[in-house]
Amino acid sequence: MSTTPTPTPTTIHHFIGGKPYPSQTTEWRDVTNPATQEVVARVPFATREEVELAVANAHAAFQTWRSTSLGARMRIMLKLQHLIRENTAELAQLITREHGKTLPDAEGEVGRGLEVVEHACAITTLQLGEIAENAATGVDVYNLLQPLGVGAGITAFNFPVMLPCFMFPMAIACGNTFVLKPSEQDPSSTMRLVELAHEAGVPPGVLNVIHGGPEVADMLCDHPDIKALSFIGSTHVGTHIYRRASEAGKRVQSMMGAKNHCVVMPDAPKEHALNNLLGSAFGAAGQRCMANSVAVFVGAARDWLPEVVEKSKTMKVGPGTDRSADLGPLVNPKAKQRVVSLIDSGVAQGAKLLLDGRDCVVPGYENGNFVGPTVFADVTEQMDIYQQEIFGPVLNVVCVDTLEEAIAFINRNPNGNGTSIFTSSGWAARKYQHDINVGQVGINVPIPVPVAYFSFTGSRASKLGDLGPNGKQAVQFWTQTKTVTARWYEDHGNSSDGVNTTITMK
Repeated sequence: MSTTPTPTPTTIHHFIGGKPYPSQTTEWRDVTNPATQEVVARVPFATREEVELAVANAHAAFQTWRSTSLGARMRIMLKLQHLIRENTAELAQLITREHGKTLPDAEGEVGRGLEVVEHACAITTLQLGEIAENAATGVDVYNLLQPLGVGAGITAFNFPVMLPCFMFPMAIACGNTFVLKPSEQDPSSTMRLVELAHEAGVPPGVLNVIHGGPEVADMLCDHPDIKALSFIGSTHVGTHIYRRASEAGKRVQSMMGAKNHCVVMPDAPKEHALNNLLGSAFGAAGQRCMANSVAVFVGAARDWLPEVVEKSKTMKVGPGTDRSADLGPLVNPKAKQRVVSLIDSGVAQGAKLLLDGRDCVVPGYENGNFVGPTVFADVTEQMDIYQQEIFGPVLNVVCVDTLEEAIAFINRNPNGNGTSIFTSSGWAARKYQHDINVGQVGINVPIPVPVAYFSFTGSRASKLGDLGPNGKQAVQFWTQTKTVTARWYEDHGNSSDGVNTTITMK
């Protein structure tokens, strides 16, 4: 009886100086397919010398890249968006193989990353300064938006294409060079994205990639030649990154964890509301920082809870390669163990388990990290399932009597990444967007991540730093303002008003 040989795992390299750079490290990590546990790649954890080499290449490349014209940078971004569009299917397959999310979801992720690159194509109009002619007599004042130098990015596993796109396209379009540390759990799609960037014309040294864990992240935080750092990931890690990099004098943005709430009003279009709620709660197996993991039913909307459970039961769990699946596996066995443990705690602490996904088994994929849709009712603020970001397909349901109660309940939660309301009332929607203390609000939209020419504006405990990715804030983050005050004299002018010791200009 013949058997299909197991494919040899791909060896992941760093990318330094415009080409793959084989690591000399002795520390490697297996990258597995979360639906099968098959080892599909091996990723190196960079040595200190390799980190130094990546930063040195970026530092050297900055001296010429910063003077490259806006038009030349724009044309590279135009080429990159074309290549990403052409290679969407390949990128999505790599995402699904290592992350587990369904292929349609992975294709959607590539599309959201593509939006950022398309926005970067407008760099010729985004990176403009200001001028005041004759701010004083014969004196012009103007400011310039100039690149900072070497930037760095550290990304989470859950969006291995979109999150790097939240960082390096705008950073290098603004004239910076870049060192990226992607997640070691699913690096292949990120590496393919970087290859496409170089096919588009990014010069050697402008965009570099190193792999590794916390030690490598700390090296980036500490390195004196890195001037700005962008992080997207968990609150625990993000807080550490922000503090360490800030103490080293860097500009830092840190997008972190969340506990997002979806308010369902009794006047909401029921089918649209429930379908969108479940899609946002269970999509990508709940492994989204923008997942609506808490449903707040107001008034008579609580009567829809049985339908929430019945709809959840119809959702199909399967490998990401199955296009009919609604959700795939969690990224690794440790993630599954954590989610199951939190479900256990919800039961122990008195929440009512209406749908249990702990024993989910997918035929043919018995080794997969699958957890099925799980629904809790009677959830309170003191429970672990409410206080912690579960990062799994678990929906907590809370019922209140009024919109005011819902707003007060959500505002007590320390996080502020995103929230949504489903309603047919313009008054209720406006009151909600005005009174809610959350940085991103969806009105009849389940996941309020804005289009890329608006900034990502999570708030409170979900964010450290005053500027977020994308939109105008990205240009502000990746540039520094230089203000010039200028007066020009005629070459043959010898007249003078004499020495002036005042600080005024008229």
